[in-house]
Order: sequence, then structure tokens, then C-alpha cells
Amino acid sequence: MNKPAGSEGREAMRRKGSLWRTVRAVGGSFFGVRKARDLERDASELNPLHVVIVGVVAAALFVIALVVLVNWVIASGVAT
Repeated sequence: MNKPAGSEGREAMRRKGSLWRTVRAVGGSFFGVRKARDLERDASELNPLHVVIVGVVAAALFVIALVVLVNWVIASGVAT
């Protein structure tokens, strides 16, 4: 029997993956070092909302780290 519209999304949101596994999955994806079997397992077990939130936070931290690094290099006088 067919599932009602939107039921797959609700089922995905009920998944319980640990925060550490979500961080590892997002970190591995950022650097492109994911194994295919890990990708399949994460896709079936991790909550997609958690993956998106961790991804946005990780991207923001990356940008902040770059801004701090550039400001530090400029302030040190090396880049003049």
C-alpha cells in the first residue's frame, strides 16, 4: 500500500543519530573523505534536520576561522 504524502519526511525526522556521528558525517563530507558504506548508513540513520544544522554551523565556523586568520596575518605585518 502507498504511504500518505509527507510520511517519508516525518519518518526521516524521527531518526535518532548521535550528535558525534552527525558531526563526523558532516566533517567527512566537507573534506570529501566519506566511504560509500558510511554514506549509505548515515543516509538511513541520521536525522536530516540535524545534518543541515551541523552543516550550517560548521560552514559558519569555517568562515569565521578564515576571517580571523586573515585579520591576524594582516595585523602581523607579513602581508604588507
